[in-house]
Amino acid sequence: MMNEQLTKAINGEYTAIHWYEKLANLTTNPSAKKRILAIREDELQHFEAFSALYHALTGSAPSPKMNKPCPKTFKQGVLLSFQDEQETSEFYRQIADSSHLPYIKKVFNRAAADEQRHAVWFLSFL
Repeated sequence: MMNEQLTKAINGEYTAIHWYEKLANLTTNPSAKKRILAIREDELQHFEAFSALYHALTGSAPSPKMNKPCPKTFKQGVLLSFQDEQETSEFYRQIADSSHLPYIKKVFNRAAADEQRHAVWFLSFL
């Protein structure tokens, strides 16, 4: 079960990295662009941490895939990003709560907190 959840998390982070790069380029607001790129950096850190965890558990590197297309407009992208960050925060908390390994709890609780913070930023852009 953990491998499925981890694969879903890796694919979500991989998608967010590409999604937020595109979203940052859809805005003309310099402060929004800067914040979105900072959020993207957090997602990159999550991706790297989850990928390392996947490698440690399976002995192989993950093969990440985009799980949804990039946004077409800034407003659509921000709304969908807000919703996704909220859902992802809850998903990561569930993973943390179901694990008995302290390192996995720590990694996923930290990522959940980051995702919740990101949701607040996306809400502020609306």
